[in-house]
Amino acid sequence: MATQAPPPAPPAPPAPPSDITAGQDLSYNSRLQPRYPPQAARQHHEGTVTLLILVGVDGMPKDIKVEKSSGYRELDRAALDAAQHWRFNPEIKNGKKIEGYARVPVNFNLNQL
Repeated sequence: MATQAPPPAPPAPPAPPSDITAGQDLSYNSRLQPRYPPQAARQHHEGTVTLLILVGVDGMPKDIKVEKSSGYRELDRAALDAAQHWRFNPEIKNGKKIEGYARVPVNFNLNQL
C-alpha cells in the first residue's frame, strides 16, 4: 500500500525587487500588476508564474520566458503581457549598466482581486 505525500506548501510570496536574482542589483523602476483574466477568475484558477526576464541596459525587458508555469495558460499569458510593460533599474558593474536576468514570480490569487 502506497502512502500519500502531504499536499504541497502554498507558493511563497513574490520576492522583493532587490532579491530578483542572486548577486545582481536589478530592481523595479515600474511594475504594474497583471490583469487577472476574467475567464480564469470565473473558473477559480490561481497559481504562480515564474518569469525569466532578460533586462537590457535601458531597463526594458529584452526577452521574457515562462520558467515555471502556473498550470493555466491564461495566467501565464497575463503575466507575460504585463511583464512587457515593466521597467527595471539594470545591474551596474564597474560603474557601467549591464544586461542581466531577473527571475520574477507573479502570483495570481483570487483573494487579492
